[in-house]
Amino acid sequence: MKQFIVLLVILATLYVTPSSSEGILTGLWSRIMPKDSSSEETSAEAWKSSRENIATLESLEAISAESVSQISEISKIWNPLSWFQSAETTKEAVPFNMDAELGTSEIIRRHGYPSEAHVVQTEDGYLLTLHRIPCGRSGWTSCLAQGRGRGQAVFVQHGLLGSSADWVLSGPENGLAFLLADVGYDVWIGNTRGNTYSNRHTTMRKDDAKFWDFSWHEMAKYDIPAAIDYVLEVKNTESRKYTNDSTTQRHNDLLYIGHSMGTTMAFAMLSMNPEYNKKVKGVFALAPVAFMAHVKSPLRLIAPFSKDLEWVMKFMGNEFLPRNKIITFLAKYGCEMNNVERYICENSIFVLCGFDTAQYNSDLTPVIFAHTPAGASTKTLIHYAQEIHERGDFKYFDYGRTENEQRYGQPTPPLYNVTNISAPVALIYASNDWLAGPQDVELLHQKLPNSIGVSKVPFESFNHLDFLYGKDAKTLVYIDLMKTMEKYRSP
Repeated sequence: MKQFIVLLVILATLYVTPSSSEGILTGLWSRIMPKDSSSEETSAEAWKSSRENIATLESLEAISAESVSQISEISKIWNPLSWFQSAETTKEAVPFNMDAELGTSEIIRRHGYPSEAHVVQTEDGYLLTLHRIPCGRSGWTSCLAQGRGRGQAVFVQHGLLGSSADWVLSGPENGLAFLLADVGYDVWIGNTRGNTYSNRHTTMRKDDAKFWDFSWHEMAKYDIPAAIDYVLEVKNTESRKYTNDSTTQRHNDLLYIGHSMGTTMAFAMLSMNPEYNKKVKGVFALAPVAFMAHVKSPLRLIAPFSKDLEWVMKFMGNEFLPRNKIITFLAKYGCEMNNVERYICENSIFVLCGFDTAQYNSDLTPVIFAHTPAGASTKTLIHYAQEIHERGDFKYFDYGRTENEQRYGQPTPPLYNVTNISAPVALIYASNDWLAGPQDVELLHQKLPNSIGVSKVPFESFNHLDFLYGKDAKTLVYIDLMKTMEKYRSP
């Protein structure tokens, strides 16, 4: 009965907007089929007009000018390059960027950097792709000067709905992965299960519902440990070749940079598997997400339903698709934006994480939309929604009392014990972040036994995604980040 009532409420909101007679579906239709600028006709007048139009049609040989205009408007809606053109004045078109057509490895090579792709198998059978920039483009950090992959290993992990491409889309001048390679790091970029580059399994197909039965808990338990172990193994294999010493085990740890869910996975992994604290020399958390009591994201609107797994899965599906009923609903009621920004907001990544006009680089729009969202399981978002619903506690997935008893030996899911995290952790947050609220970050800072500092981005409107795509991310975040990393860099 509860499911039926909730479904009725959501369906009602999809068709009726309290402040307007235009609902989501009618609003979308009105955009696809623009109305005439004159006042709306009554049904009788519309019938009369239709009869007159039919009577005056002499042939079907040509499309009317009005129809051509409507078709043009339709094409604009589905063309991302037109989204930033005002109705009053036509602005310069967004320039074409080849990176919109390329994958992560190709983007890296196009900009003159060496690129590698490695496939890692997790303990539970998922095949993950790691992308690598083993050295810089030129100068003393190039492969010719310092040797391929001889630098300190740094593992860079994307966030919710992202991929390895997130770290290179801004180009060599602003992309964090490129900047790290240029100062001598051996950069390894992760991809979580279910995204564009990691959607294969040894025994399951992608269209198998069981394939999507995971959240960031499984990523923390299987994906990140497998990736870290693989990186260190490769580094030591290469090192032995350079030194001609088959016993050398020079690389025992690496640096870890995470954004958004990439930080969640690190915190969960180090809490569950304390032995990995020795393998991670330092964690640098951008927009850190663990505790979620002060979330602004529209994700909070589905939090009350996060315990009813069967209904949510039936309504949303196992794979979280770029545009579904929930995203359309959240875009309509969760984003306070003007009409131009509405199209950006309807991309699921912006719906959930927010949008900052001041830092958003519109030239990157076709590139971002070509790579993001990169895929995720619905269960991943439900796990976050459960945290929001449960006072923001950082805890395991809640399967309900019966299954919790079977899995955890207790009626409620256990908390992640962040006091197990002995690795140094630097927290970097923004005051306008919809997912990583300042109070939640401060709570994490207080609970971590080895926090090496918490810093706020000195730009008030800086948002969750600005850590990746912000116009000034390099000057506001990356430069200070790399200075801090130097203190933990192996000689």
